Amino acid sequence: MAGSSFFALLDDIAALLDDISLMTKVAAKKSASVLSDDLAVNAEQVTGMKADRELPVVWAVFKGSLKNKAILVPCALILSAVLPAAVKWLLMAGGLYLCYEGFEAIKDKFSRSEHGAKAQGKKALPKTPEELAAYEQRKIKGAIKTDFILSAEIIVITLNVVAEAALYQQILTLVLIALVMTMGVYGLVAGIVRLDDAGFALAKSKAQGMWGRAVRKLGEVLVSAAPFLMKALSWIGTVAMFLVGGTFIAEGIAPLEHVIEGWVAHSGSWEAVAKHVVFGVVGAVAGGLTALVVGGFSWVRARATG
Repeated sequence: MAGSSFFALLDDIAALLDDISLMTKVAAKKSASVLSDDLAVNAEQVTGMKADRELPVVWAVFKGSLKNKAILVPCALILSAVLPAAVKWLLMAGGLYLCYEGFEAIKDKFSRSEHGAKAQGKKALPKTPEELAAYEQRKIKGAIKTDFILSAEIIVITLNVVAEAALYQQILTLVLIALVMTMGVYGLVAGIVRLDDAGFALAKSKAQGMWGRAVRKLGEVLVSAAPFLMKALSWIGTVAMFLVGGTFIAEGIAPLEHVIEGWVAHSGSWEAVAKHVVFGVVGAVAGGLTALVVGGFSWVRARATG
C-alpha cells in the first residue's frame, strides 16, 4: 500500500513537471521577441566601459535583473488577482518611459555627432577615477531600470500563458522563466561585450596547419567585426526601446490597437513585420511627445526658480 502511494506521488510529480515544462516552453516562445529586444537594449546599455570593467558591470546588472524579477513575480501575481487592470496601466507607463529614453538616446547620439569626435570623446570617456566610477554607476542604474520594464513584459506574457493554471504552477513557471531568461540574456551580453578579447585570443593561437590558420583568421574577423557589432547594437537597442514601448502603449489602448490591426491586415506574410513597424512609429511619436512635455516642465521650473 505504501509502495503504491509512493509511486502515485511520483506520477503526480512527473505530471506536474510536464505541465510546468510545457507552460514554460509556450511562455518562452511567446517572449522570444521581447527577449531579443532585451538582449539588444542591455548589450547597448553596458557598452562603453573599460575592458577590465565590462564583466563586473554585466554582473552588477545581472544581479539587479534578478532583484527586478524577485519584485515583479509576486507583484504580478498579486495585481493579477486583486487589480488586473492595473497591470495594463503600469505597462503603458513603463512603455512611455522606454520611448522617452529611446528618444533621448537618439537626441544624444546626434548631439555628439554634431559636436564632433573631440566633444564625443570628452563625454563618452571620463578621465578621472571618480568620473569613471560615476559613469559606470549611471550605466548600471540605467540598464537596471530598462531591464525592469522589459522584464515586466516577459512576466506578464508568462502570466497570461499560465492564467488558468493552479497558483503553485503559476509561481513555479514564473520563477523558472525569470531565471532562464535572466541567465540567457546576460550570458549572451557577457559574450558580446568580450567578443574582441575572444578574437584576440584566437588570433594569437599557436595551432599549426590548416586548422591553425582558420582559427587565427576567425580571430581576426571577430576583432574586426566587434566595433561594428557594438555600434550596431547601440542603434538596435535604441530602436528596440521604441518597439517595446510602442507595443505596450498600442496594446494598452484598444481603439488604437484595432486601427493598427486594420492597417496591417492586408500585409500578407509581412503582417507581423508591418505591425512591429507601426508599433515602432507609435513608440517614436510617444517618445518625442513625452520629451517635449518633460522639456516644457523643465523650462517652466527653471523660469520659476530663476
